[in-house]
Amino acid sequence: MEILLIYLVLGMAAGTIAGLFGVGGGLIIVPALVLVFTAQGIAPEILTHMAVGTSLATIIITSISSIRTHHAKRAVDWKIFAAMAPGILIGSWLGGMTADWLSGAWLQLLIGVFAVGIALKMWRDGLRKAELPTDGSRVPGRVGLSAVGAFIGWASAIFGIGGGSLTVPFLNRCHVIMQRSVATSAACGLPIAVAGALSFAVQGWNSPQLPEWSTGYIYWPAFLGIVLASTWFARLGAILAHRLSPQLLKNCFAGLLFIIGARFIWLNYTAVLAS
Repeated sequence: MEILLIYLVLGMAAGTIAGLFGVGGGLIIVPALVLVFTAQGIAPEILTHMAVGTSLATIIITSISSIRTHHAKRAVDWKIFAAMAPGILIGSWLGGMTADWLSGAWLQLLIGVFAVGIALKMWRDGLRKAELPTDGSRVPGRVGLSAVGAFIGWASAIFGIGGGSLTVPFLNRCHVIMQRSVATSAACGLPIAVAGALSFAVQGWNSPQLPEWSTGYIYWPAFLGIVLASTWFARLGAILAHRLSPQLLKNCFAGLLFIIGARFIWLNYTAVLAS
């Protein structure tokens, strides 16, 4: 019961931050789960893999809600989604396999580098004033979109995210309007989460170090607590976001990501070099 309460609180925090900063919860859930799993005594060899796999499982639920909202506003470009989806499914499955090959220290180091990179990108984008065209004139063909989808799915599964931090900038560069980029990215998050979570479940199926209530690298008490709380508190975060400066919010979130990423890099750099 105490464990479920901890995950409910984590879901509250992740949901609020996700709604407040307008990002998927994976960037917050994975580092938080690493800390909670460490305190819980889960084996260090698998706790990072479990954090990523569990995060992907929660994104399945949250992405369905997001897709319904965006589809109701007719904002999803289903042609782009259909072209990217095959690559995403393959890439996400391979991302789970890639993560399973990595040690916990390597996986945390890569997550740290990714978090710092996203933070720096957010700061850089905040300094740029020029707006890109929005005519969709640079969207590649089906093969190109599928290839990009494969990379986004692969990277997203490794980091336990829904891919928005990769898909939205890509579609913006293709001159897709921001609202449609965000909505289409939300749709792409579902196959990323489904294929990635299944891959993590399969890769960790026979691990002897799994705690009770696990299916492979998915830990169901954490999944349940986060899903129950995050959806409701994301609405609270969204309400708060409309009362604060958007640029201030982005800078604060970038700072949070930078601190999280730098900590992961600091704690795991030596271990990776020694391995």
